[in-house]
Parts: sequence; C-alpha cells; structure tokens
Amino acid sequence: MTDLAQETVLRRSVYKSEAFEAQLRRRYRAERRFQLAGIASIAFAAVMLVVLLTTIVLNGYTAFWQSRFDVEVFFDPEAITPSGSREPAVLSAGDYPALVREALLAELPEATGRDGRRAVMEMVSSAAAYRLRDMVLAHPELIGTRLKVSLLASDNTDQFVKGHIPRAVSEDKRKVSDRQVEWIDRLTARGVLASHFSLDVLTQSNSRQPEQAGMWGAVIGSVMTMLVTLGMAVPIGVAAAVYLEEFAPKNRWTDIIEVNINNLAAVPSIVFGLLGLSMFLDFFGMPRSSALVGGVVLALMTLPTIIIASRAALKAVPPSIREAALGIGASPLQVVIHHVLPLAAPGVLTGTILGLARALGETAPLLLIGMVAFIVDVPGSLSDPSTVLPVQIFMWADSPERGWIERTSAAIMLLLAFLIVMNAVAVYLRKRFERRW
Repeated sequence: MTDLAQETVLRRSVYKSEAFEAQLRRRYRAERRFQLAGIASIAFAAVMLVVLLTTIVLNGYTAFWQSRFDVEVFFDPEAITPSGSREPAVLSAGDYPALVREALLAELPEATGRDGRRAVMEMVSSAAAYRLRDMVLAHPELIGTRLKVSLLASDNTDQFVKGHIPRAVSEDKRKVSDRQVEWIDRLTARGVLASHFSLDVLTQSNSRQPEQAGMWGAVIGSVMTMLVTLGMAVPIGVAAAVYLEEFAPKNRWTDIIEVNINNLAAVPSIVFGLLGLSMFLDFFGMPRSSALVGGVVLALMTLPTIIIASRAALKAVPPSIREAALGIGASPLQVVIHHVLPLAAPGVLTGTILGLARALGETAPLLLIGMVAFIVDVPGSLSDPSTVLPVQIFMWADSPERGWIERTSAAIMLLLAFLIVMNAVAVYLRKRFERRW
C-alpha cells in the first residue's frame, strides 16, 4: 500500500473515531449556543424598543386631546369698552376674565363668594380670556351679543378629566379640590366640559402654561438650523472628500489630515458647543441663541461624518471608470465631475442624510450657545432667537407639572418621526441608486 493510500485510510479512521465525533458535537453545540445568544439579544433589543415606543406613545397621544368648556359668553359692553370706543387699544384693555367668569358662573350658580369664584377660575386656562380678546379685536360687532364659545380648561382640570390625577386620593394630595371634582363631574355629564381633538401642541408656540404650550416655534427653529447646517456642511464636506480622495498627494500631511478627520468624528458634541461659544459668540459676536449660530456649530460637528462617508463612496467607484475617461481625453477634473461624483452620489447622499439626522437630535452643543432660552415668538429669520426640538424636549422634561409629561412625549414622537423619515429616505436612496460593480 502506498503512502497516500495509508494516509487516506488513517484520516478516515480518525474522522470516524469517537473522539472526533465528540469534538464535532461540541462544536455544533457551541455554534447553536452562539446563534441562540444572538437571537436572544435581538429579541431583547426588540422588546426594549417596543416598551420604549409604547411608553412614549401612551404618555404623548393625550397631548392631542384637550379639555374645553363649551359655554355661552355674553360680550358685555360694560366690561369690554365702558367708554363705548371701538379703538383697538381700548378693546385690548377690556376685562375679558370677567366675561369668562360670568360664563362659567352661569353654569355653576352655587359657586358664590370670593372662594367660589376663585375655584371656578382655577378650572379654566388664562388663554380663555385672551381668546375672547382676539375674537373681539377681529370682530368688534360681537360686543353686546351672546355666542357659544369653547374655552380651554386649565392643566389641572385637563389632567383630571384624562385620568392622570386620581380621584381616589385625599383632597390634600391632589391639585383639584373635592368641590372642583363635583363641578367637573356635573359639567362633564351635561356636555359642557369635554375633551376635543386638537393640534394646538403642534401649531402653537411655547408657553409657561402646559395646556397652552406648543412646539411650532421649535419646529421652525429646527428647520432653519438644519438649512444652515445643510448649506455649510454638504458643499464643504463633499469638496474636502473629493480633494482628499482624488487630487491630494499621499504624504505625511494628508495622513495627518485624515487622522484628525477620523478623530473629530468621535469628539463629544459638547466640545463643538464650547467652540461655538468661544469663537462665534465671544470672538465674532454673532447673535446668541440664533439658528445661524446653531447651524454653524452643527455643520462643524457634521463635517467629519460627511467627509468620511463621501470618501468611502468615491473610493467604491471602480478605477476602470477613471481610466476609461482619461483614455478618451478627459481631464482629471472632468473625470471627477462628470463620471466619478455622479456614480458616488448615492453614497454621498446617504452619508449626508445620516449626518443631518444626527445633527437634528443634538442638544448639548446648542445648550452652550444659548438656544435653551425661553422663546415664545416663532423665529422669522436666521438671526432671531430660536430653539430646536431636542432643546424644547429638554426644557419641558425639567418641568414638574403632569401636563409637561405628555407635551414632552408628544415632542419626542415628532422628533422620532423626523428621524425615521430621514433614515428611511437614506435607505431608499441607497437602494434606488446603488450600483454593484
């Protein structure tokens, strides 16, 4: 028997031995344990994600329902304009809280005395008087007439109607008195007090009162900030990536630049906030708490991500494309502009969207440049004081009232929706325009 035949027989005998079979079984068991550990990890992450999203939705969906008093209001001329003048300045100074109080007392005639009237007015939001004022300013002909108006309830009343304030506890442990609970039950049974679907949490600006607070100003501020970030980070980032990948010589200086770009991508975001505070605010004197400064800071933070993603997309284009274009007489710049960059566009676009999605959810750098300020008005320009959704969430989450919890959760839902849409667009563009070589 030849040596090769003897080796073959020896291998077969080893493969059929009990020791080899035991070792093979142990290896299979280890692989199955590894697979089960991976499946368990994915399942645990999925469960935690479901729990997180469910908690946010259950806490936030009630923000889109607000309790209101549907009462008949008499626009008393003596309370609105005792002098009889219809000038806007005179109409604005009218005693509109008195109109609200009389409308509610008509539904609750047993609420007598100073304490009774105070308890009644605590059930309605201060926004009710402002709404009547705005109605009179827009339609002065309402003076002297009666009209059924929907008046916003206070936060405590709204939370009690929604069940967030338990009625089973003693009076000293809840923010709604026993007498107010009785009135709320009676008005609810008569249909005077009811919860209505409302988009005020989306369409109104910020307020000190939770029932009046909305996130429209933060949404506009986020849009303006992202426009500044997009306008600065994308052109500079793509141009830097094209130069480093296509034109820059491979030497020590470019190696240092590449290392620093990779390091900047891992720098904590709050460091960029410190840079914006010291450079853009203190040195250049740019307007504090503005979308312009916020966009510039986020652009600096997003640049490394866009450069790295763009370089990877450019590197993925086959060298044969460049060689073919050069072979027919194209200049290096024409090769990049007309051939390489269009083919790398899906990867560049994906990296850009992911970088902007990260910037949209940042809070720390914006806190340092003053965007944590309380902003009521919707910003009208890039230099106006503004805030963004993540900072708005941070501010609302720090407030103790129960109404802020649902406002915070609703803002988180909106922010997550933006992030999901941006990531979905990135995935779609990558799948739609990706080319396999």
